[in-house]
Amino acid sequence: MSEKPATYKDSGVDIAAGNSFVNLIKPLVKATSRPEVLADIGGFGGLFSLNASKYKNPVLVSGTDGVGTKLKVAFLTDRHDTIGIDLVAMCVNDIIVQGAEPLFFLDYLATGKLLPEKGAEIVKGIAEGCKQAGCALIGGETAEMPGFYADGEYDVAGFTVGVVDRDNIIDGSCISVGNRLIGIASSGLHSNGYSLARTLIFDRLGLSIDDEFPGSEASVADVLLTPTRIYVRSILNLLKDFAINGIAHITGGGLLENVPRVLPKGCQANIHLNSWELPNLFSVLQKAGKVERDEMFRTFNMGIGMVLVVADNQTEEIIDRLKGLGDSAWVIGEIAACETGNERVELTEV
Repeated sequence: MSEKPATYKDSGVDIAAGNSFVNLIKPLVKATSRPEVLADIGGFGGLFSLNASKYKNPVLVSGTDGVGTKLKVAFLTDRHDTIGIDLVAMCVNDIIVQGAEPLFFLDYLATGKLLPEKGAEIVKGIAEGCKQAGCALIGGETAEMPGFYADGEYDVAGFTVGVVDRDNIIDGSCISVGNRLIGIASSGLHSNGYSLARTLIFDRLGLSIDDEFPGSEASVADVLLTPTRIYVRSILNLLKDFAINGIAHITGGGLLENVPRVLPKGCQANIHLNSWELPNLFSVLQKAGKVERDEMFRTFNMGIGMVLVVADNQTEEIIDRLKGLGDSAWVIGEIAACETGNERVELTEV
């Protein structure tokens, strides 16, 4: 008895589903296009023509990231339309801190079995994130790997490239004692600390994904899936009129680990804990796990998604501009002198 010829589909990889997925996402991708994009998706590489005449000495800045265990919440809820916003945000927020305008974005989606409609929901979020950041989604890769991922699960990664004039790179070297720290509000957890947050919510508090989050009228799912705020347009707007000496994106490591990344030698950041209202989300998490203060500030953003270091005489104007752009912002501290090699964040109760 002869066996029937083996096919790729028999082993779990459906090329037809992949083609259907590409057709579903084409209009989503097209909606993010910029004039510099030279081709639609489907080629072996994305084409982007940099208009170098706009810059004196253009420097390309690149960034890459993922979404982490926030994906577990998407799996629990079967909601996938905002994860892509998180993916874009984690990449473009990283390069805007150096003053770079994001130009284009690529994504990588890997799953055990590709479901075109679910994949299109993910890309819908990526396209929305790209529109918020003003960059073009010029390509990506989808990998179907049966047996590698659990049923219904996937992983995503993103890659962005931006540009800044060499003379305008923000690297923290202009930071000086007396500069002020402006904190721009986060939209929630963003995409960091989810391994601890899930433990505290589901194990310590015993909540389910559909329960109401304590102190909120929103569900646990809504709170945990709130998309990461994208700060690109606000910061590009500020850079037209203000000198920003340093910017820190508050991601994994929180305020304690990320602010020192932009500090020059001999400077420390004094952050005043009563200078902004701590969102209820973080108070609930801290109480649920009796989490120590520094552990909270090293794991979560604590309501601050981005920190700007600016001259004292520009502080009020910058905060007013940010509020006009729809961002909440506060003066949360200042730069002080310290011994070289001891550059750090000091949390104060003042």
